[in-house]
Amino acid sequence: MTEIVDRTHNKRLFLTLLVLLTATVAAAQNGINSPYSQYGIGLSNMPYNMPSAAALGGVTYTRSAMNMINPFNPASYAAIGKETLVFDMGLSIDMTTLRNSSKSQFDADGNIGYLSIGFPLTKWWKTALGVMPMSDVNYQSVSTQAINPGGEVKTKYEGNGGVSQLYWGHAFNIMGGTDANKPRLSAGFNIDYVFGNLTRAVTYDFTANDTTYMMDSRSQKDTYVKNLLFDLGVQYEQPVGEKYHLGVGLTMRPHRSMTVRDNALVYTYVTNAASEYMRDTIFPLNGGDSEFESSLEQPLTTGIGLSFQRDDKWLVALDATFAPWSGMKYTENSTYSIFGQSPLRYGGSQRWALGFQLLGDKNAASYMRRVTYSIGAHYESGRLQLQMTDGNEYKLNEWGIGAGIALPMRKGRSVLNVSAAYSSMGTIDLLRRDVFTIGISVGSCESWFVKRKFN
Repeated sequence: MTEIVDRTHNKRLFLTLLVLLTATVAAAQNGINSPYSQYGIGLSNMPYNMPSAAALGGVTYTRSAMNMINPFNPASYAAIGKETLVFDMGLSIDMTTLRNSSKSQFDADGNIGYLSIGFPLTKWWKTALGVMPMSDVNYQSVSTQAINPGGEVKTKYEGNGGVSQLYWGHAFNIMGGTDANKPRLSAGFNIDYVFGNLTRAVTYDFTANDTTYMMDSRSQKDTYVKNLLFDLGVQYEQPVGEKYHLGVGLTMRPHRSMTVRDNALVYTYVTNAASEYMRDTIFPLNGGDSEFESSLEQPLTTGIGLSFQRDDKWLVALDATFAPWSGMKYTENSTYSIFGQSPLRYGGSQRWALGFQLLGDKNAASYMRRVTYSIGAHYESGRLQLQMTDGNEYKLNEWGIGAGIALPMRKGRSVLNVSAAYSSMGTIDLLRRDVFTIGISVGSCESWFVKRKFN
């Protein structure tokens, strides 16, 4: 008997890894105007950037499958089968409406939600590598205010960029393996490299009869993020009787204080018919350094998930996430306040997600009976907290709903997920953001690393 290794699969593995790493920059921020993204390091769409999670209202902590990669609980990688490679990719189209008491604005954009691959290292040790956007900064707005004598000042706020997350995760089968009739326990961790550039600017344009003491000016700042984070996860599944299973998921991202690099410039300028040129530099002064270090703080974030499933019939799951504040806390450490005092306040944040699935029967003769249907909802308290110049405090919460279907492919080993989700944050008094998202993801599960045998 002659044993021949399938080299074609090895080449495909190399090409897949190359595409994944090349797409690191592409799998990032969209182009939708979002004024709330001007605070901190921007707005995050996690975990709703994953269509299979969005369809369940954001439930992730107890989820695992052989044809999906769930980075929100690294213990889930243990479900990857032996001698298989999973390629998971998601796309989304966001349609956003911004409105207040007097006007509204609509915008739409599509982007890559995430890219990931996973495969076994041993029978009990699985690994995954992926990239996804962590936060987005994209806004542009103009306000006008009357001044004396006889004129006005136009203030333009603009920003773009974002932070992405490249993760390398490992999961370990501790107990039970793939036997669904026995208790199963797995644990895992992610090493997360967060990186990105954020650019923000504020421009003041004065028009008045006397502008001697009212010079047009601009403040701009670039923030460069390059840091490491870690998160841990555990999943446990317990059979209950002959038909039911109880699942528990635990996650934790430890507290971490980091530094980021800023580069800022504040100056006055003069505009004539031909061009615009700088007049005086306000920061840095006297040939000082425009670069300085600021701080970024990741809060201790914990999550717990519970699920209850009846064989291949249905599943209900609940997630809860707790943190001292939402997102990462950015603190500017410049001796000169580039943009003045920020209205952003950091306070307690909680996220709740509830999902329900009608599970497809993988052994059914009818294709439609093999389709899985999902529905879910989420509520997040303290998404943003702002202290505005008019003295009012706003605690901006978010709620949303989602639904989707999972279409099996290739005899059920691979799956196509299609989801539709709606979320709302903010108030009409300040600004309300309504987002309708259509998501598509493909979880491809292929038999790789197999040695073909021929007589």
